[in-house]
Amino acid sequence: MNHKPVEGFSKLTKQGKIDWLVSEYLEGNEEYQNILKQYWNENADLQKLHEEFSENTISNFYMPYGIAPNFLIDGKLFALPMAVEESSVVAAASKAAKFWIDKGGFKTTIINNEKLGHTHFIFNVESHKLQHFFNFNLKKKLYEATEAITANMRNRGGGILDIKLVDKTSEMPNYYQLKASFDTVDSMGANFINSCLEQFGKTLKQEIATSEDFTQEEKSSLQVVMNILSNFTPDCIVRAEVSCKIEDLKDDSGISNEEFARKFKQAVTIAEIEPFRATTHNKGVMNGVDAVVIATGNDFRATEACAHAYAARDGQYRSLTHCTTDNGIFRFWIDLPISVGVVGGLTNLHPLVKFSLALLGKPSAQGLMSILAVSGLAQNFGALRSLVTTGIQKGHMKMHLLNILNQLGATEAEKQHFVTYFKDKTVSHHEVIHEFNRLRAQ
Repeated sequence: MNHKPVEGFSKLTKQGKIDWLVSEYLEGNEEYQNILKQYWNENADLQKLHEEFSENTISNFYMPYGIAPNFLIDGKLFALPMAVEESSVVAAASKAAKFWIDKGGFKTTIINNEKLGHTHFIFNVESHKLQHFFNFNLKKKLYEATEAITANMRNRGGGILDIKLVDKTSEMPNYYQLKASFDTVDSMGANFINSCLEQFGKTLKQEIATSEDFTQEEKSSLQVVMNILSNFTPDCIVRAEVSCKIEDLKDDSGISNEEFARKFKQAVTIAEIEPFRATTHNKGVMNGVDAVVIATGNDFRATEACAHAYAARDGQYRSLTHCTTDNGIFRFWIDLPISVGVVGGLTNLHPLVKFSLALLGKPSAQGLMSILAVSGLAQNFGALRSLVTTGIQKGHMKMHLLNILNQLGATEAEKQHFVTYFKDKTVSHHEVIHEFNRLRAQ
């Protein structure tokens, strides 16, 4: 090995961790010490708060925090907070919002709000025997055993919605599940769900052990493998949509409204049938979703996993968005499975998260679901609008221009020159380099 393992790294002070890293991996270069420290917050209490969000923290990693205004959602106007580093995401969302603001805006519907979790267990017993035991004994006991855990959630209008026994023995020998659905109201609910499920596992063991329905051999075969929520929530769905007459689809690219609608629908259909395109198509959707998820302190890994699982729910990976152009009406929509919260976690701690939720009018969890679906739909509309008209690079590279110039060390005067230079041209990396060298050679 080229480096030595470290013992007790988590017990070192923050400075001790940095000293060890710089010494062991970065040849003692003090510049790296400075890079880490320049991202520390001057407010010591705020810095400590951020450090305690995670483990072994040595600095903060900044992302741009932007605003996409003019979102008309269910008759109310919003400005969406977006934490994202990718060029053109905020611009595309803003442009889409502006496009639809005079056409009725975005409309949303909460289709369902159920979240899921499972107790996974192995039990060498006849299925009908276990099902009878579940129906006439275990199910009631599971509710009773979790009453203390669910009391506060039930007082807020949520709790355990249903518990089912699922036979998976055809896919894995002796494998069963206790599948539970939950309503966690305004919280994401991960800790609540997992606490309920862990109690399920304990109660399952206790009830099987004391039951006279099973032989000793059957009882000894029981193994509770794990108790865990699922981030796949196909019954926690929000729909966001836009629609207007095709004759009102005025686009500034020069093509007719009818051609724009036709090409746009073709682009969506391709994503519905071609996984290679659907992957990039849905990545664009999640550009919009994740940016607001992060800004509101929610779990973007969970939203990503759920969305992509849902996109492949029939065995082929497909578009999350859909389009029709029937009877002279253009309609574009998304059904997005997403589980988020507005209480608990970072929502009560991170100052920018609190700002984001205040900016959005302190929405309920369902209200935030609607906003997230709209953000994803708007981002996808903006991307497809570019793809079927001017091409994606014209807008994207114009937004990426400053990144290229910063890498080249351009001055402010030079940056202004390039903004003017590319006002009526498509930005390309090659052309930026060529013009930069020409400018510097003068």
